[in-house]
Amino acid sequence: MKTLGLIGGTSWVSTVEYYRIINQTVNARLGGLNSAMLYLYSLNLEELKPSADPAMLNVIAETLTGIAQKLQHAGAECLVICANTPHIVAGRIQDQITIPIIHIAEVTALEIRKNNHKKVGLLGTKVTMEENFFRQKLADHEIGAIIPGEEDREFIHFSITGELGKGIFTAETRLGYLSIIEKLVSKGAEAIILGCTEIPLLIKPADCPVPVFDTTLIHATAAAEFALDGTPAV
Repeated sequence: MKTLGLIGGTSWVSTVEYYRIINQTVNARLGGLNSAMLYLYSLNLEELKPSADPAMLNVIAETLTGIAQKLQHAGAECLVICANTPHIVAGRIQDQITIPIIHIAEVTALEIRKNNHKKVGLLGTKVTMEENFFRQKLADHEIGAIIPGEEDREFIHFSITGELGKGIFTAETRLGYLSIIEKLVSKGAEAIILGCTEIPLLIKPADCPVPVFDTTLIHATAAAEFALDGTPAV
């Protein structure tokens, strides 16, 4: 079995889900008391809040690169960044390590392509929705992305940083998301990407009128498959 290196704490709420999914996937395959071999570095998200500010992106890249190098030195054989937004600097991190990064947008795009969807709605932090790093991975697989309007993007971002990342999930916020999803579907979205690792804790597939792609589940499952098979899904 390969050893995984996880950068978590982004937020701790969804990092719990990564640990659960990875270990359940490994145990389902191997049985007995088998679980994943992994290193987990859990950072303090308050010190590394999502930001599109170029200066802050440099800090994020340097911080995550340092952590990635520590995990590689410890013996990790691939890197899993347990959140969508930090993947904006994934390329810069990959340049400084020799183990592969399992890229959350890449494995999500592959899963969407398997299901033959060509246009999807993308929900996430403002950085994930507005910057190109996630949408370009989709475009590379001929998948178009629709993002919510400005007011709805503000609502989603605030809910992530003010509620979901703290483990707060309310009926009011859930209804707000469902309204936004309906708007995206009306604009032609054939499916919805839950592109923040906390959103799947609020919104379930049964809530939505179209298929949803849970990036936490997709990414963590890809990590478990790497541990079991040694082939990076990148």
